Amino acid sequence: MNFLAFDLGAESGRAVIGRFDGERLGLEEVHRFPNGPVRLLDGLHWDVLRLFEEMKRGLGLCVKQAGRDIAGLGIDTWGVDFALLDRTGALLGNPCHYRDSRTDGMLEEAFRRVPKRDIFAATGVQFLKLNTLYQILAMSVRKSPLLDAADTFLMIPDLFNYWLTGRKVCEFTDATTTQFYDPAQRDWSRALFGRLGLPAHILPEIVPPGTPLGPLIGPVAEETGARGLAVIAPACHDTGSAVAAVPAGGEDYAYISSGTWSLMGVEVRAPILTDAALNHNFTNEGGVEGTFRFLKNIMGLWLVQECRRAWEQEGDVLNYDDLTRLASEAPAFGPIVDPDDDRFVGIGDMPGRIRAFCEETGQAPPADRGAFVRCALESLALKYRYVLERLEEIQGHRLSAIHIVGGGSRNHLLCQLTADAAGRPVIAGPVEATAIGNLLVQAIATGHLGALSDARAVVRRSFDVVTYEPKHDDRWDEAYARFVKMI
Repeated sequence: MNFLAFDLGAESGRAVIGRFDGERLGLEEVHRFPNGPVRLLDGLHWDVLRLFEEMKRGLGLCVKQAGRDIAGLGIDTWGVDFALLDRTGALLGNPCHYRDSRTDGMLEEAFRRVPKRDIFAATGVQFLKLNTLYQILAMSVRKSPLLDAADTFLMIPDLFNYWLTGRKVCEFTDATTTQFYDPAQRDWSRALFGRLGLPAHILPEIVPPGTPLGPLIGPVAEETGARGLAVIAPACHDTGSAVAAVPAGGEDYAYISSGTWSLMGVEVRAPILTDAALNHNFTNEGGVEGTFRFLKNIMGLWLVQECRRAWEQEGDVLNYDDLTRLASEAPAFGPIVDPDDDRFVGIGDMPGRIRAFCEETGQAPPADRGAFVRCALESLALKYRYVLERLEEIQGHRLSAIHIVGGGSRNHLLCQLTADAAGRPVIAGPVEATAIGNLLVQAIATGHLGALSDARAVVRRSFDVVTYEPKHDDRWDEAYARFVKMI
């Protein structure tokens, strides 16, 4: 059977055909297109109309390649961002980008209205100013006419699903990234919305991953030639799909979905809402088969991506392999930063921001391109060790290995540094975990697989992984002591 996954990330989107023979899954990327923020006078936005046109183009190409033998279509994207529709179903404005500055000060405003502990008790979600809750609160504080006119709230993948099928629903894994989903009640936290003075009437039905949403609506089917194609909600949050593709056979592991963001955690059957989870700012996000991803959002390879973009603007074009090679040649255990420092959230001059952090913390800044990238990667490895220790502390048992999936699993230096810093083997791969998880959830939904455990067995049969064994070096403990003191 052929399944089609649209996987949209912060840098690019692509259409991937998954060819499943009942035992193994093969992938074919059919269409790739760029993605990124658009800066307007009122801030940063996503160009969702262009993205939808690219998706329709990709769908048309897939139909030409696979004919009509496509059993399902599923979409996954990043979390937290959203769209608003009016009562006719029309889009109200361009959806804002999570790195827009409109949420500055909104955490403090929310805590003024509702105590921080109450918000965590109602949602179990990590406090980040980019969360959907604070984006909507910013609209309310600024008396946005768009919020007044809104009839329906949809997350970004839900918006695309609506344009494909006409159905207005929110998928569970993405809904849980908003910080107004109640994991105990398994529904929106309308009470929290009310306490914050936000309009709960805009919140639609929530559906679980694997829900058939219906066939393509007529105009899209006619335009693409994909008549009768079933649209299925996979885990619509890209990390939810990526974690579904972790090739683990047991439960004694941590995962890192590594890309622009690093999402590090464990899979649990029930949300963890303890004081320790609150104090360490962990989050409970939805997973496949009713699970929760107990994890922490870490800034990830964004630091490297933004350094690369800054150097490219200076005329020095380097690909990621070039940057990794330069970092490998740079001296080890140099300056380190906290990847999650607020100064690194925004867009622009990442080398300058790293330099300023080092100077403010009494460290000599990186001396060259390779040293900047080495600083970012060693800092990430140390942050992973810190989060791993907190996961073990909260759960009360040791985790024997770390699975890294996603684009970051290709970075051999980061994988080895993580193994060395954490003192655990790192199993890297598959790279295409998000698309794989998307496709396999569709296979479960259509009855071609029985359960998540079956899907992970398919991953193990279909894709190679690389294991990085830890190399002992006392300097890691010295660097870690510096890091913990710093953060």
